[in-house]
Amino acid sequence: MVKRQELYDIAENWFQEQNWKPFKFQKDTWKAFLQGKDGLLNAPTGSGKTYALWFPIVLNYIKNNPNYKTKHKKGLKAIWITPLRALSQEIKQSAERITQDLGTQMTVGIRSGDTTTKERAQQKKNMPDLLITTPESLQLLLATKGYDKIFKDCSAIVVDEWHEILGTKRGVQMELALSRLKNISSQLRIWGISATIGNLEQARDVLLGIDSKTIENSVLIKAKLNKKITVKSIIPKKMETFPWRGHLGLHLLEDVVPIINNSKTTLLFTNTRSQCEIWFQKILEKHPEYAGEMAMHHGSINKETRVWVENAIRNEQLKAVVCTSSLDLGVDFAPVETVVQIGGPKGVARFLQRAGRSGHSPGKESVIYFLPTHAIELIEASALQKAVKMNSVEDRIPYLNSYDVLLQYLTTLAISDGFYPKEIFKEVKQTFCYQTLTEDQWQWLLNFLVMGSQSLQSYDEYKKVEIEEDGKF
Repeated sequence: MVKRQELYDIAENWFQEQNWKPFKFQKDTWKAFLQGKDGLLNAPTGSGKTYALWFPIVLNYIKNNPNYKTKHKKGLKAIWITPLRALSQEIKQSAERITQDLGTQMTVGIRSGDTTTKERAQQKKNMPDLLITTPESLQLLLATKGYDKIFKDCSAIVVDEWHEILGTKRGVQMELALSRLKNISSQLRIWGISATIGNLEQARDVLLGIDSKTIENSVLIKAKLNKKITVKSIIPKKMETFPWRGHLGLHLLEDVVPIINNSKTTLLFTNTRSQCEIWFQKILEKHPEYAGEMAMHHGSINKETRVWVENAIRNEQLKAVVCTSSLDLGVDFAPVETVVQIGGPKGVARFLQRAGRSGHSPGKESVIYFLPTHAIELIEASALQKAVKMNSVEDRIPYLNSYDVLLQYLTTLAISDGFYPKEIFKEVKQTFCYQTLTEDQWQWLLNFLVMGSQSLQSYDEYKKVEIEEDGKF
C-alpha cells in the first residue's frame, strides 16, 4: 500500500508542474477523504473545487493498487453527480487530466440524457471507472437489473452544486439513492460541494442522512478565499419618470451600452426567457453594429446553439450574451469581464453565483452591475450591496415527507431487482426527508403501489407493483 505522505507528494508535484499552488481547502479535503471521512466542501465557483475531490479519489485508487501502472481492475469506482448536463464535459476533462498525468489506466465516462444508446449499451457491458452523471440518470441506473453488481466496488460519490439541489425534489431523489448505495457498497464515501448558503451544517446533514456515527465522522470544509465582489448600481438620471413596477428595464438600455463597449465579454442576466429575447432584440435594433458579436442563451434554445454560445464565450468571440439562469451554474467557461443583472435576482446566493462568473478564477475581483427595472428594485439594490458586504446568504430549506418522490423511487426498485419492504424501510428512515415516517404511513404507501390504495383498488391502472410469494415487491 502506498503511504499517505507519498500520495500528497504526488498531488503537490502535479500542481507544481502546472505552475499552481494547492489551496489549504484542497489539501484539507484530500486529507479528510483519504482518512475515510464523508463531508461537505463549501467553495465558490472557479476556485478549484473539482481538483479538491477528483484528486483524492484517484489517490485513493493508487493507494489500494500499488501496481496501478501495469495492473488495472475494471469497474465503477466513483460517481460525480452534477445537476446540469452542461457541466459534464468540463468535469470529465479535469478528471482525465489527472488520471492520464498520474499514469493510471482509469477511464472516465458520462451518462446523461445526451448519452447515445450505443454508449449506454457499452457502459452496461463495461462501466467506466469514474462516471459523471445527473440525479435522474442515477435513478435510471437503479432501475437496471443487477444494479448492485454495478455499484458494489464504488468507493466515492460526489454531489456537485448541492446548494442547487437541496430544497428540491431532485435533492430528495439524491437522498434516497444515497441511502441505497450506502448499503450496497461498504466503503462508500459521500461528499457534497456547495456554494455559500445560510444553513451549511444542515445541508451536510441532509446529504449524509441522520445516522449519528456518519455525522460525527464527517467534516465541513470552508474555502477561505478572500473573493472581492464589487456591486455597482445603474441608477436612472431622472427619478421622476422612473416606473414603480412591472417594467423590463429597457429605459436604461443606453446606460448598459458603454459597459458592453468597455469590456471584452459581458453577460446580461435576465429573469425570464421573454425578457431575455426582448432585451436581445432591442439592443440589436438600436445598435446594429453588435450583429454577429452578440448572442442569446436560454433553456428553450436548441442544444447545438447553446453549446456554440458557451464555446464562443470561452474563446472571447462574443462581445455580449443576454441570458437567463441557464448560464447560472454549470456552464464552465473562461471568466467574462463583466456581469450585468437586469432586475432583482430573487436571492443573494444567486446574485453571488452570477457575480462569480466575472473574474471566475482564484484571486480575481468580480464586478457585477445591478440594473433596477423599477423604483422598488432600488431598495433591493441597496439590500444586495449590504448582503454582499456582510456575506449574508439565505437558507435552502430541505423537504420533509415527500411521498410522491418515495413512491416513484419504490417503483424504480420494483422495476429492477424488486425489494423487500422491511429492508428498504430501514434505509428510507435513515434519510433526512423521511426520518419521521411511521409504519402506518409506510403500509399505506405500499398499498398504494400494489392496489392504488384502498380507495382506488377497483381500477387496474393503479396496480403498479406485484408481491411475490417470498414477500418481494
